[in-house]
Amino acid sequence: MGQHALSRQRSDPLIGAVVATVDRLVNASRDRVWTVLCEGWTYSNWVVGTSHMRAVEREWPSVGSRLFHASGAWPLVTRDETKVEESIPARKLVVIARGWPFGEARVRIELEDDPAGSEVGSRITMTEAPVAGPGKWLHNPATEALLVRRNIETLDRLAALAEARTAPQD
Repeated sequence: MGQHALSRQRSDPLIGAVVATVDRLVNASRDRVWTVLCEGWTYSNWVVGTSHMRAVEREWPSVGSRLFHASGAWPLVTRDETKVEESIPARKLVVIARGWPFGEARVRIELEDDPAGSEVGSRITMTEAPVAGPGKWLHNPATEALLVRRNIETLDRLAALAEARTAPQD
């Protein structure tokens, strides 16, 4: 458990382009990972680049619901939001994450049972692609590599919350 593949390329029908995808096996069930995703106030604990939460709509993570966050270090803080496009409990969450001045990204998080058959484990697959703004216009292999590295760390943080670790993992 706790291993991730750096990335694999795949065509994404929601975006209409080839995007990098990051996987991570976690020592927690899909339901446990979903519980963390449903707690909007923990978003800034696992999403790299988000500094703090400002508000979470009661309906989160229902389709159309939003959470409001900030990015950056004071005094250079931007305030933005993330909105749910698709939500299938313990299976899939698709959001549009705004992060201006960089733009907007569609992020898909899919949860599957551990393919090795572990009763307590699951696989998280995360795909992110810029859909608006400078991030989309400047999207290239170098920026894709940065997204992959960022999302590896993001899934490591999400795994730590879902696993509720009592000792650090290196």
